Amino acid sequence: MDAKYSKSWSERLTPWLFMAPAIFFFLVYVIYPIFQSISMSFYQWDGIGDKVFIGFQNYIDLGYDPQFWTSLWNNVLWLVFFMLAVPFGLGIALFLNQQVLGIRAVKSLFFFPFVISQVIIGIVFAWFYDPSYGLLQDILGIFGIDPIPILANEHLVTYGIIAAGLWPQIAYTMILYLTGLNNISPDQIEAARMDGAKGWSMLIHIIIPQLRPATFIAVVVTVIGALRSFDLVASMTAGGPYGSSSVLAFFMYEQSIFNYRMGYGAAIATVLFLIMLIYIAFFLWRMLKDERG
Repeated sequence: MDAKYSKSWSERLTPWLFMAPAIFFFLVYVIYPIFQSISMSFYQWDGIGDKVFIGFQNYIDLGYDPQFWTSLWNNVLWLVFFMLAVPFGLGIALFLNQQVLGIRAVKSLFFFPFVISQVIIGIVFAWFYDPSYGLLQDILGIFGIDPIPILANEHLVTYGIIAAGLWPQIAYTMILYLTGLNNISPDQIEAARMDGAKGWSMLIHIIIPQLRPATFIAVVVTVIGALRSFDLVASMTAGGPYGSSSVLAFFMYEQSIFNYRMGYGAAIATVLFLIMLIYIAFFLWRMLKDERG
């Protein structure tokens, strides 16, 4: 009885011993900074002097700050248009999931944007949009359209940056769907063909349902990528013109580093964290509900 109990205890303890280092670093470098940032949001602090407790004043100030609402609205635009990465990624994955000569080289070309730094992508697209010598202006000139200063236009700049961000995001969702397509049961495909399924019928009723796990991951990472967008905004416009392209992550950075308002920046970070937390919790609840069903 003692040997059986000892073996059971060892089997329970062993996984925790392997996970202990990861749990430790997760608590120290993720969980602790989150609570530290939330705590800092209740203080007025310039990052150098003493902290002054002001309660919810930072959050009240956010409600009256037009730049905060502009940044929040831009995050909503990122969230809406970034979702285009999911169907585009699926379409490209379906196109690349075939055994033809040279398909690996084509896959590498589509995969290439994912491995490039976001800053490099921002610089490349800034050149692409340049109204003086950018390739986009040359294309518009073919159709007789005057140059459009996209990154200098308050109404177009956010959409231009989102388009730059979609390029690598589509590549990422494509990779997820390619992995999912490789795991599809060939028996079900053959059975569906014997039943006369083909084309759209095969895609909608057989392939897409089996890609549900890949779709779930693609949607989650796409939304998180949209909400934490920072690199492209910083490298392409620095939030300009006149703050019209700023997002919450960049607004937080701007207030904390340049305006020495660490508490205010922490409040912005807390709002962004809560938005992500609510979204992720909702999707996890949906996933668990579907699995139980």
